[in-house]
Amino acid sequence: MLKFISLNLQKTLLLMLLVVLSACSWFKTKPEIAIVLAKHFDNKLYNKFDTAAYIPIFKARLKERSQSFLNPKVIEAYYQKNNYLPNLVTQFYVNGELDTLKNYLKKSGQDGFNPEIFGLEAFDRQLRTLDRNKFADINEVYELIADLELSAAHSLNKYSNFMGFGSINPRNFFNRFYIKVKRPDSLLMDSVLRSKSLRTVLRNVQPKTKDYLALKAALARYRDSLQNDENAEIKTIKINLERMRWRLPQHTEELVVVNIPDFSLTWFKANDTLAHMNVCVGAKREPTYAEKMKAFLKSGRLDDKPKNHETPQLFSIFNAIQVNPIWNIPVSIAKSEIYWMARKDPYYLSNNNIKVYYKGKLINDPDTINWNKYPREKLPFQFKQGSGEGNALGKFKFVFDNSSSIYLHDTNNKYGFKLANRAISHGCVRIEDPLKFAELMVKDKYQYDKLRMDVNLPPMDTTKNDIFRKKLAMKADTLKVFQLKPSWYSPRKNIGVFIAYYTAWVNGSGKVQFRPDVYDYDPLLWKAIQRYM
Repeated sequence: MLKFISLNLQKTLLLMLLVVLSACSWFKTKPEIAIVLAKHFDNKLYNKFDTAAYIPIFKARLKERSQSFLNPKVIEAYYQKNNYLPNLVTQFYVNGELDTLKNYLKKSGQDGFNPEIFGLEAFDRQLRTLDRNKFADINEVYELIADLELSAAHSLNKYSNFMGFGSINPRNFFNRFYIKVKRPDSLLMDSVLRSKSLRTVLRNVQPKTKDYLALKAALARYRDSLQNDENAEIKTIKINLERMRWRLPQHTEELVVVNIPDFSLTWFKANDTLAHMNVCVGAKREPTYAEKMKAFLKSGRLDDKPKNHETPQLFSIFNAIQVNPIWNIPVSIAKSEIYWMARKDPYYLSNNNIKVYYKGKLINDPDTINWNKYPREKLPFQFKQGSGEGNALGKFKFVFDNSSSIYLHDTNNKYGFKLANRAISHGCVRIEDPLKFAELMVKDKYQYDKLRMDVNLPPMDTTKNDIFRKKLAMKADTLKVFQLKPSWYSPRKNIGVFIAYYTAWVNGSGKVQFRPDVYDYDPLLWKAIQRYM
C-alpha cells in the first residue's frame, strides 16, 4: 500500500515539474524572427522574442493603421492566414530586400509619384531604428517589428499596384472609357505579399514599354531644365505616364493604335511600324454639355439634348471588312439631322440613296412621306444609306466588337483630312488611306485583288484583267439594272485595335510631342491623380 502511494506521489511531482518547465522559456520553440535577428546582430535580447506577447501588439497596430492602407482587407486576410507573424521582416530584412523596397520607393519620383504616398519616411525611419540595434527591452522590439512589418506590407502592396497597373482605374472617372484594363485582384495582391523574392516582384511591376521609358526619361530632362514640377508640360508628362501604366486586357502581335489628340493612326507589328496615317475622330461635346443635359433630363425634349460625339477609348479585335458598305444610320443622327433634311428637301432621301423602313419593311417612295405627321421625338422610321460613291462610310468599313457601334471607315468627304483639328465625325474614326489599310488587313494577295475589283480598281495580278473588265462591263450595262451590294472579307487573325488618348509622348528622335487636349480630359485625370504626384 505504501509502495503504491509513493509511486503516485512520484507521478504527481513529475507532472507538476513538467507544467512548471513548460511555462518557462526552456522548452519553448524560438520563433524564426528571434533566431534571425539574434544571429544577425549577435544580440541575445532577440532570443526573448515571444510571439504570445508580440501578436496582441501587432493586432492593435494593424487595427490602428488599416484605414490608411490601399487594400486593408487583403493585408488583414494575409496576416490572419499567417498567424499574425512578421513574415516580411523575417524573410527580407537580413538579406537586404527591405532596403531594396525602400530604394524603389525613393526612385518612384522618377515615374512622377510622390514617394511619400508609399509611406517612405516612416518605413525608412523604422529600418534605421532596427539597424541601430539599440533596444533596452524586448517590448521595444515588439512595437518596432509590428510597425516595420505593416509598413513593408503597405508599401509593397501600394507600390506594386500603382507601378504595375496605374494609380487609378480610368473606368471610374471617364464616361467614354470602355477598355477593361487589367487591375490587381486580391489573389494577385496576396501572391505579392507571399513572394519569396521582393527583388523579383519589384522588377516585374516596372513598366517596360519603349514609349513609357522614353517619356520617363523626358520627365527627368524637363525637371532638370525647368526646376518646377508645377510646370504645365511636366504635369502633362505625368498625366501621360499614368495613362501608359494602364494595362490593355489582351496582347496582340499587331496593334492598330488610334491616338485621338494626334488625329492619327499607327499600325504596329512587334517593333515595326507598318502604316501611319491621319484620321478624323468624333467632335467634342458642347461646352455647356452638363447644364444642357440637366435641362434635357427634366424636359425630355430633343431640342434640349446636347450633342456629344466624342470617340470613346476602347480596345477590341478586328473581325470583318465590309467593302461598299451600307450605312445603318443611328437613331440619334436620324432624329437630329436626317429628319430636318428630309423636311427641308422632299428629294433629299432619294438623292442621297437613303432608304426608309417602317417596322422593318421598305417604303418604296420615301419622298412622299408627310413628315408633319411624325414628331421627331417618336420617329417610327429606320434609315439606311445604300452602297456607292455618295455613302458617308465611303468604300470600306473595318469592323470590331464594341458596345458603342464604333468602327473605322473610309469617307466620301476627304476635305476633313486637311484640317488641323480633325475632331469632326459623329464618333466613328475616318481613315485617310483605307485601301492601304485593307491591303494590310486581308489574308493574301488573292483576297486583295478581289477587294480591289469590288471598288473598280484593277487587280495587282494582271492575269485577272479579263475578270476585271467583265465586272466593269456588268456594272456599266444600262440594259440591266445593276445594284451595288456590300461584300464581306475576313481579316487576318488577332489584329488588335486600341483607340487611345495621349497628349504627350516621345517621337523617334527623342523629342517630346505635345498635343492639344481636344476633349479636355487632362484636367479630369490630373484631379484624380494629383494627390499621388
